[in-house]
Amino acid sequence: MEKEYRFYSLHLYVSGVVQGVGFRFYAIHRARAYGLNGWVKNLYDGRVEIEAEGTRDRLVPFLEEIRIGPRSSHVRGVAEDWQEIAFPRHKTFTVRY
Repeated sequence: MEKEYRFYSLHLYVSGVVQGVGFRFYAIHRARAYGLNGWVKNLYDGRVEIEAEGTRDRLVPFLEEIRIGPRSSHVRGVAEDWQEIAFPRHKTFTVRY
């Protein structure tokens, strides 16, 4: 039986102590380790915004690691929005400014 691949976009807003602690670098490192595409950026209100694309079996463990964050961070909350997409829109995972 052939494995079915469905792609998803996972949009996140991460709150807490998540700026100035290497969170964007952490997100990039974890996303690339899972083979995800998308971007991460700091928001003016102190949150970090992330859009990650890939299969559910790669996005779920990525989300779990984002909920923990790097050692120097303190994640208080993660708002998430899942959407099924026809194909990935991004070719790599980058920082947006």
